[in-house]
Amino acid sequence: MTSKTAFKIQQGWLEHTRKVLSPHFDQRPDGQDISLLVIHYISLPPEQFGGGFIDDFFQGKLDPTVHPYFEEIYQVRVSAHCLIERNGRVTQYVNFNDRAWHAGLSCFEGREKCNDFAIGIELEGSNEQPFTDEQYQALTALSQAIMQTYPQINKSRIVGHCDIAPERKIDPGQFFDWERYLGSLSA
Repeated sequence: MTSKTAFKIQQGWLEHTRKVLSPHFDQRPDGQDISLLVIHYISLPPEQFGGGFIDDFFQGKLDPTVHPYFEEIYQVRVSAHCLIERNGRVTQYVNFNDRAWHAGLSCFEGREKCNDFAIGIELEGSNEQPFTDEQYQALTALSQAIMQTYPQINKSRIVGHCDIAPERKIDPGQFFDWERYLGSLSA
């Protein structure tokens, strides 16, 4: 699905969107409590884009011999609900109704364990360069679909990983244009 097309969510899955299923998820403690959207960034290896390594990582299939950095992380069990690549392509790894493992130790408004009630979206990127127009377009369309399907999520409940884990994380980083993104969302 292109980023200019509206996304539709049926039973937790994006319709007509690439899926690469991750084993790194489980059930939410309260399936009715999906009330936070967390924006992240990822690049594997760091500062390199493409190559399919994010798919491998989220599936637990990352080959530690391919790059020295992979030796450090290949056994980490992590996932996100979706990834938006540099060209705007969206891949879904975990059903939105399930708990993806993206936030780690985290807290939002005094409530810990954000994975329990959050949806996690990864942008292919880093803290060293801006995100692409195609990524912002896809993120806006995807966020609109998420907000429509999960109405407890509104603009005030969209945060960066840095907001819920400030001692550990900086993503989505210095180049993420929050004003542009939030300004593109409907109320």
